[in-house]
Amino acid sequence: MFAYIKGSLEMKLADNVVVEANGVGYKIYMAQNAIEKSGNIGDIVKIHTYYHVREDNISLYGFLTAEELRMFELLISVSGIGAKSALTILANIEPHNFAIAIITNDEARLVKIPGLGKKTAQRMILELRDKMKKVELEDIAGEEIKENASANEEITEAISALQVLGYNKKEIEKAFEKVDLKGLSVEDIIRKGLSILSRD
Repeated sequence: MFAYIKGSLEMKLADNVVVEANGVGYKIYMAQNAIEKSGNIGDIVKIHTYYHVREDNISLYGFLTAEELRMFELLISVSGIGAKSALTILANIEPHNFAIAIITNDEARLVKIPGLGKKTAQRMILELRDKMKKVELEDIAGEEIKENASANEEITEAISALQVLGYNKKEIEKAFEKVDLKGLSVEDIIRKGLSILSRD
């Protein structure tokens, strides 16, 4: 319903902010670290939003980046993880590190997140890994990207993670078109990709 809300930051509370846009104040729940980074009172801010509807509650959840929104959507798709739990997870791990943990089956990294136990981490990996592994290299348009990815597992995993975080194949191809990816770790490749892809 709302892709994002852009307006004046009017309030910052423990678990939500209020953004005024066109005379309406929107109460938006956010991760604590995102609230801290959202800006100062009176600043014009842009918050990516998720319209969450349940029988007993309708709420807006907010994110500073499209990657955080996509990660939230992935998290609440896992059985047993609700919106508030997803915000806690978001507050404790960056989207690119989360993607790496899922792709590499890194249960140890996930259980370091407060409130996330071993069984939940295992379920999260099981349910999300296939979504992050669905990239078929032959579907990626750029020949150079295909050749690099075929020869380098790190690039393959990074491409998968970037697609799961909401970017399409053409965007990834364009981002990596003139970038030398050889010798970089998965995390470095994702960081480099996001630094290009997230530019307005």
